[in-house]
Amino acid sequence: MTTALITGSTAGIGAAFARRLAAQGHNLVLVARDTKRLGEQATELHDRHGIEAEVLAADLSADEGIAAVERRLGDRTHPVDLLVNNAGFGNKGRYLEVSMADELTMLKVHVEAVLRLTSAATESMRSRGRGGVVNVASVAAFVPRGTYGASKAWVVQFTQGAARDLSGSGVRLMALCPGFVRTEFHQRAGMGTDNIPNWMWLDADKLVASALDDLARGKTVSVPDPRYKALMGLVKLTPRGLLGGVSSRTGRKYGPQ
Repeated sequence: MTTALITGSTAGIGAAFARRLAAQGHNLVLVARDTKRLGEQATELHDRHGIEAEVLAADLSADEGIAAVERRLGDRTHPVDLLVNNAGFGNKGRYLEVSMADELTMLKVHVEAVLRLTSAATESMRSRGRGGVVNVASVAAFVPRGTYGASKAWVVQFTQGAARDLSGSGVRLMALCPGFVRTEFHQRAGMGTDNIPNWMWLDADKLVASALDDLARGKTVSVPDPRYKALMGLVKLTPRGLLGGVSSRTGRKYGPQ
């Protein structure tokens, strides 16, 4: 049985990955900050699917939390075959309305943690000649809108570059770029969602199923829904200056209130 490590595993997309991978027979290493929720999740997945679910309480906004997950990924006696870098959050407010401390914490989680954990995982995977990494980004990576989108743009660019550098090694890397997903994400950030049209919402379980199919096919970027694929096609054709204005107005309409 292979082992998958999932950060931010107790809610949203991370929990959907855990459910899907457990149902497929993968053992899990579940990473999040809340020890109680981790224990409950591990027990449920073990009882339902008969897999082993290890828990690792770690805060990826702190060096010691990142280091703890790095150590687990580097454990050659209990190797991790798939890493899902899912942990992340959004700040409510526009640029200069969010404190610098909060902005730097976002970069710690979205950029530094992703870099360090991907590196720890792929070094071990490359030596074995197999493995995979899914770095959860966002369609916000493709439009000039805010520091959240900028951090996710880094995730996409880093993942594509690392995938090219590791080509032929047996290690696959993919950036997952969802749109709006019905999770705890917006509630935790204090963001209202009543103004977001129903057609823009995605189901986390369907999203994960599509993402894993894309990883198996060797894609380095996954936009796992026809609606968002169409929107991203329009984005590619729109001049950057015009796109900035459109994304700003869209952000005011559908973003944090």
